[in-house]
Amino acid sequence: MTMPSHKAAHCIPPHTLTRLAREWLAEDTPNFDPAGACVGSQEVEARLLCKTPNSVLAGSPFFTAVFTEVGCTVDWVYQEGEDIGAITLTAVVKGPARCLLLGERSALNCLARASGIATRCSQLQAAAAAERGWHGEVAGTRKTTPGFRLVEKYAMLVGSVSMHRQDLSGMVMLKDNHVLASGSITQAVREARSVCGFSSKVEVECQSADEGREAAAAGADIVMLDNFQPQELHVAAHVLKEEFPALLIEASGGVTPENLAMYFSPHVDIISLGCITQGCPVVDFSLKVQKPATPQAF
Repeated sequence: MTMPSHKAAHCIPPHTLTRLAREWLAEDTPNFDPAGACVGSQEVEARLLCKTPNSVLAGSPFFTAVFTEVGCTVDWVYQEGEDIGAITLTAVVKGPARCLLLGERSALNCLARASGIATRCSQLQAAAAAERGWHGEVAGTRKTTPGFRLVEKYAMLVGSVSMHRQDLSGMVMLKDNHVLASGSITQAVREARSVCGFSSKVEVECQSADEGREAAAAGADIVMLDNFQPQELHVAAHVLKEEFPALLIEASGGVTPENLAMYFSPHVDIISLGCITQGCPVVDFSLKVQKPATPQAF
């Protein structure tokens, strides 16, 4: 089940927004801002324009947090999760000129990246919804930009796909290297379960139906069928579901927006795609300071 886009922002603690905004601003201006001397602190207005057609707006809490931190205000014309088109007035930012320009790039980076991910997620979710009879979830992965994961995971929420696990602490996923290091799937599952107990699910990456069967028998909650061709996936998922009806089956590896439909199956519960964050196009926004009105002479 997906969360309404307008409620996604309620998941972000205010102190987290403040911390991130301060970090981004400090990265971009670690000491002096020489260009600030030529614009000063006169009050200005800037218009945020979306320049990419068929986009989904995401990242407004981060955009607003950056400008709040430098003493500016943001009035949104469109709300989080809404569809926006090319050359669309999206928001108006007001504040001291030098402060507005201090926040411009950091704020735009967040909005462009988050909106790009949300747009792709929305497209994938639409494809899933069009597949009648499939009641599973499209999901992201942990293949995120270092230091920017919260923004990217949040964008998945806005785009109505599952975020998958947040980090290594959120859920146990035993991949091929875990199994190789521990000796067997059974041993890896048992040792992981002894630590995480009842409060965390255990998922195992498997390369065959036999490995999936071993993982399920050992107590795994989720089996990831990794890098299966679609037809092989359908057969393996069917076999595992017949033997372990409560088992969740995830398909991952090699799935793209173009071939997603080939992976839909009544026996597959989750389809995860790394391309939700890796190689995802951004949405192009620009922030244009408006020229002050020239007073009329009387």
